[in-house]
Amino acid sequence: MTSKPMMDNHVREKIMSDPELLLEDQDIMRALVAANEKTMGGNIVDLRGIAMERLEARLDRLEDTHRSVIAAAYENLAGTNQVHRAVMRLLDATKFEVFLRDLAGDVADTLRVDVTRLVLESHEAGDDPAVRKMGDVLSVAEAGFCDRYITRGRDVPVRQVILRQVQTQDEKVYGDKADYMRSEACLKLDFGPGRLPGMLVLGSEDPHLFTPQQGTDLLTFFAGVFERTMRRWLS
Repeated sequence: MTSKPMMDNHVREKIMSDPELLLEDQDIMRALVAANEKTMGGNIVDLRGIAMERLEARLDRLEDTHRSVIAAAYENLAGTNQVHRAVMRLLDATKFEVFLRDLAGDVADTLRVDVTRLVLESHEAGDDPAVRKMGDVLSVAEAGFCDRYITRGRDVPVRQVILRQVQTQDEKVYGDKADYMRSEACLKLDFGPGRLPGMLVLGSEDPHLFTPQQGTDLLTFFAGVFERTMRRWLS
């Protein structure tokens, strides 16, 4: 044994003055543990080293989870702000024509979708000049169309909000942009007693913008505001 230092005095003094620096450096601690295992030989199990490795792995997982939670929180906050801005824009309209124009313009831009379509069911669906005047944002379909579109003709319950990826779409909804849509959100609309339902469709060329794994709380809120606003116009 010798008390003579075997490292540079400056390095040694730095470590002695602030030893916690070593504990916070994972690479250095890993190297020290490895060196300690070598001095003990291959027949000795270092339980402290094993425990440290497990704690290190657990810390890495916790850090990854922490980053994921923070990222999800920011994403949810951004989504909430988007929907709130879109709702405020809808409430600004004083005429139905302006309401539809904003829906196809500023609201679509705020929600970052490529197409917005409002589908109204009617017992007398046809080529109505008044509907054509509203532009591509509004279309009229026969009674029962919305449920069939949302369920794709299957005998399943109709949910208020459906998010899904698509390959080809109905021209009645998207018009000449049907071939470009790769994902969509379908919002079933209830206009009150005595009125046929409707549907608001948000379409995107991005196949990952709307997927079944995503939450629907914000769009459910948006659908509720939208259908209540539509009741005012329909009355």
